[in-house]
Amino acid sequence: MTACPRRITAGAGSSDRPIQLGKSLRTAEILRLPRDYVTNQRRRIVLRSRLWIVEAVGPGGAWERSDGRDVEKKVVGPCPYAVEDLAEKSGSEDRTVEEEEEEVDEKRENKKNLDRTVKVVVAAAITVVLGVGNRVLYKLALVPLKHYPFFLAQLATFGYVVVYFSILYLRYRAGIVTDEMLSMPKAPFLAVGLLEALGAATGMAAGAILSGASIPILSQTFLVWQILLSIIFLGRRYRANQLLGCFLVAVGVIITVASGSSAGHSLKEAGIFWSLLMIVSFLFQATDTVLKEVIFLDAARRLKGGSVDLFVVNSYGSAFQALFICLLLPFLSKLWGIPFIQLPQYLKDGAACFLNIGTLSSGCDGAPLLPVLFVVVNMGFNISLLYLLKISSAVVSCLASTFSVPISVYMFTLPLPYLGVASSLPPGFVAGAIVLVMGMLIYTWRPSVPSSASPSLPN
Repeated sequence: MTACPRRITAGAGSSDRPIQLGKSLRTAEILRLPRDYVTNQRRRIVLRSRLWIVEAVGPGGAWERSDGRDVEKKVVGPCPYAVEDLAEKSGSEDRTVEEEEEEVDEKRENKKNLDRTVKVVVAAAITVVLGVGNRVLYKLALVPLKHYPFFLAQLATFGYVVVYFSILYLRYRAGIVTDEMLSMPKAPFLAVGLLEALGAATGMAAGAILSGASIPILSQTFLVWQILLSIIFLGRRYRANQLLGCFLVAVGVIITVASGSSAGHSLKEAGIFWSLLMIVSFLFQATDTVLKEVIFLDAARRLKGGSVDLFVVNSYGSAFQALFICLLLPFLSKLWGIPFIQLPQYLKDGAACFLNIGTLSSGCDGAPLLPVLFVVVNMGFNISLLYLLKISSAVVSCLASTFSVPISVYMFTLPLPYLGVASSLPPGFVAGAIVLVMGMLIYTWRPSVPSSASPSLPN
């Protein structure tokens, strides 16, 4: 509080008479500092008081008396140095408060970024673990259902609809899912279902012709498609190290899986058409994941900063996928070598083998445990993959899924039950794994950016 003294003189002989001041006294004036220099600035006040000093003077000085006669009024002028000191102090406090607020905001932002990074890393690790389990259990589930892989695919497709909508209903009753989430436009979910069905159909058609070793090579186009689509539809910009990292990840997977195999020869034998068809299948799948990212971004705008629940996207997407699969059943059954007229009997026999009952149960050892485990883990993998996409991006979720491929290859070298003799590691496994890890590290490396430079877009 800055004091500004004012001196008032009064005649010596007037001490017994009432003194009337020409202006009313105010004990304090409240000055507010400007608030426009920082968001959410706390309101600060500065008290400035005026100190009035009454001094007796000689007969030459006269005062205005209560009886109304003319008197001489003498008041010492204002003290400008006090006002200047106040302005200087106020400016200093402004700068101090602004610096403190900027420091607090910077710490808060750093903590927020650190929490987000930790969340992405944990989600990516869980996705990799579930991805490995998904690949291994799919191989184990086909041991009892080796004659009914099409039944297993349809069991997963239509089973997910029932499970996802059941979970969605429970979350709605619990208040987690709101009416605003359920009222979102359904056209994007329809497109998601169509893309997933087309990806499954074209993948099955090409997979029936291509060899197992060539598919992982062609699957690396999935990452390329995602990068291109995110640049086109999301406006993403990738640094050189990120593009190089993605390239090394794809090369590492190819070296790990295809080394020592006749993948190149099998691709040549199968013909260019089926290879292109498999690449188109991964285009459908990449478009599906980018579209889901668009749905999450659009939901954040529609829900005013909120986020749509995962099971809203999963439930409606799976429902529309099941719808389009039903429409494509005649085509899909033919791809699996099952005449459409015999499809009902095929599904009935597959259900008997799955439940391990009836006359067909003799070759169905491991059912229903192994198929059920696969369905549960596959469902968890899809949920974790979608959650990772929600908090990061489609490219990051793809990298996590890709990272599970060489680990799965190594898992098949272990003595797993029902699989018989374990397979041997490919000759280039170690070299491919090293290249893949280097690609992941290069992708996640962030070069130091000067504080004056604008931050790059999240990828």
